[in-house]
Parts: sequence; structure tokens; C-alpha cells
Amino acid sequence: MKVFAKIPPILWFSIITFLGLTSFNIIRSYGNPNQTYFSGGNNQLILDVSNADKKQGIESFKQGDYDEAIKHFKASLSQQKNDPETLIYLNNAKINQDFFKIAVVVPINSNPNIAQEILRGVAQAQDEINQQGGIQGKPLKVLIADDGNLPENAQKIATQVVADETVLAVVGHNASNASLAAAPIYQKAGVVMITPTSFANNLSGLGDYIFRVVPSTKAMVQPLVNYFTRLPQNPNLAICYDSEAPDNVSFKDEFLATFLAKGGKLVPLVCDLSSPNFDPQKMINQARSQGAKGLLMTPHIDRLDQVIALAQANQNQLTLLSSPTLYTIKTLEQGQNQVKGLVVSIPWHPQSNKNNAFITDSYRYWGARVNWRTAMAYDATWAIAKGLRQNSTREGLKNTLHNPSFFVSGATGTFKFLPSGDRLGSAYLAQIQSTGQGNDFVLLKSP
Repeated sequence: MKVFAKIPPILWFSIITFLGLTSFNIIRSYGNPNQTYFSGGNNQLILDVSNADKKQGIESFKQGDYDEAIKHFKASLSQQKNDPETLIYLNNAKINQDFFKIAVVVPINSNPNIAQEILRGVAQAQDEINQQGGIQGKPLKVLIADDGNLPENAQKIATQVVADETVLAVVGHNASNASLAAAPIYQKAGVVMITPTSFANNLSGLGDYIFRVVPSTKAMVQPLVNYFTRLPQNPNLAICYDSEAPDNVSFKDEFLATFLAKGGKLVPLVCDLSSPNFDPQKMINQARSQGAKGLLMTPHIDRLDQVIALAQANQNQLTLLSSPTLYTIKTLEQGQNQVKGLVVSIPWHPQSNKNNAFITDSYRYWGARVNWRTAMAYDATWAIAKGLRQNSTREGLKNTLHNPSFFVSGATGTFKFLPSGDRLGSAYLAQIQSTGQGNDFVLLKSP
């Protein structure tokens, strides 16, 4: 066993490929040898969403009894309608030999809620694409991969994905540090990567195979700056950011540049959410003593506890602002009334009426309202599908996505990609307010 433990992950992948086991079979690699990182139906990745039918469906899938797997996956969805992993496995079980394949990389191990939000967009798009006859008459198959939002895992996932020549594109990754780590591997191998959620500035123009469906950071900070500087108070702002979250460092930098250009004043507070000595009460006390009226918080998606602690220490004194990262169920559930009034900038909101059909359909699929991550993942999947309809090679897909005449009609309306790989688009504001069902993110119009 010690000899096998020394075999590098990519060599394991080569051995598995030689044995013909790569079509959604288990791939055990880095870290815990008992951890599963890939699945297209024969392994359960989201362990906290489960029932007997889902488990039996996965076992049947593993044994190649796809009719039985289909039966159990359908029964599982009747019990847990909002489970995107099962819907993807159900669609994969329906597919025979001829198909197109993509991968979606999400942080299941570190952030299962965020992972499921992204998977819902991919699962819904896959289901719609296949119901409409597929791509050039072929159904779309989806491989789910879990990188835990860790850069080293993202690199290993990307290395294994590009080695499978049947994978034509990737939806992912989630956090920008993972996307930045994986992107050079996709670029070198010539595999399109469309991230639905990463907004670090240095992803822009990183390579002609790298795309993102979130608008530019500059576009997202503009409405948030406008909101704060128009409030009837002095525009003194403190900032707490996570220095280890590239997307939120970009958001902080873009916000600050725009804010200062509009006459805003920055309170000289040194507040790094990733610091081991981070003290939320001390930060709030310093910000207020220096005359701050607002606080911009830009955390890493897997480190929201510090921001929630800040909100609790704030006691609704400072106006709270944030990037799209804080648009999560965790913010609402753990922050409770201490986060009321928080304003976030987001790429899409279900009340924006950009695509009423998507809103209606997504509720039918999941039995609940979806958020911007689901919408962005849906758009990324449809962009790949439409691109493959025009050219079904890896290079051809890249060229199609860059074509100035190429556009996609998705959850967020009609969009296209800029030469940099960025999505041409704008942003919205949402504020946590009390509703009839408790606190929620409500679409906000700037004052």
C-alpha cells in the first residue's frame, strides 16, 4: 500500500483512463484517500442531502443498471426536490454512448450551500438542453468535481479534467483564488473555463480560454458607491477586507478608487479579516471613534464568520456594505437582525425581471427562489451549449465565444463576452430587510 501511496495523482488518472474508467467513475486523488472528488452519478458528493432512493440510485448507476438508477433518482427528487446533484445524476443516467461532456467544479467540502446554488444552475440548464434535443442532437453530460475552494485542489482537479479529452469545457471555479490557480492549466490545455462567480480583476484577460459571466468588478462597485455617497450623512467609510480573497481585494480596490473619485473620505482603519488577531469589537470601536459612518466588508466566501461577528459588534450603528459574497443564507440565518440594512452589490436578483421565464422555471425545478449564483451558473452552461452548437471542439468553442456576433439569452437576459473574456453587464443592489417570512435580500433602488 505504501508503494501505491507514492503514485502521483496525474499518474493515477492515466492508469484509470487506460482501464476505461474515466466516464464519471470515482477518481481518488490528493488528500484523504477515502475522499471522492469526482462523480457523474456513481458516487455521492453532497453527503448532507440524502435519502434511501438517492443512495440506491447511485448504487444502481455504479453497477450499470441505469433504468433502475433512473427510477430511484426520480423517487429521490420527489422527496427532495431542491437537490441538484440528483437531477444531474438522473440526466446522466438517461444518456447512452453519444453525448457532449462538461465538468462543473464547486466547493462541496468547504461550502456545500454555495456548491448547491451553483449546481442548481448547471442542473437546470442541463435538463432544459436535453429536453430540447441536446446539442447537435446529442445530450449534455455533466461531471461534478469538488475542489473545496482550495487553490492546490483546484490545480489538481483542473489537471485531471483536461486529461480527459472528452471534457469540452468547465463551469467553475467558485472562489477566485481557486479560479486563478486553475485557469493557467485550462489555458495551456486549450479547455474553455467559464467561472460563474469569480470576480477578481486579474482573471480578466488571463487567456483566451478563460471567461466569466459575472460583470466586471468596476461595474459592480459603481451602484454601491452611488448608494453610500448619496445617503444624508457624511461619506466617511471604513473598510474590512480579506487579504487572502483575490476577488474581494479587487472589489475593495475598485470600490475605493470610485469612492474617492466621488469625494468620499476613507477612515484609516487597518482591518484584515484573514488576520489571526482579528478582533471585531475593536475594529468597530476604532471605526466609530474615527468618524466612520459606513463599513465596507469584503470577505472570502468560506470565511463569513468574521463578517457576521463584525455585524453583531456593530449593533446597527454603521451602514454596512458588501460585495456579492455576502449574499448567502448563512448571512441571514446567523446574522439575523444584526445584518438588517446591509446592502450588497450583485449581478442579478429575481426581482430584477430580467427573465421572468427563468424565475418561473427555476421555482418549478427547486420549489424556492434562487439567487445570483444559480443564475450565473445557468448562463455559463447555456453559453457553452450554444457555443458547442456552432462548433463542438475545444478550440472551436473558444473561438465561438469570442465571436463579436455571439450572444446568449439566459437567466440574466441577453449577454455576450468582451474580448477580455469578461461578460458585458451591470449590477444591482439588494438590502437585507424584514419581510413576511423573516429577513431577506430585497432588490433596492439607489436613493
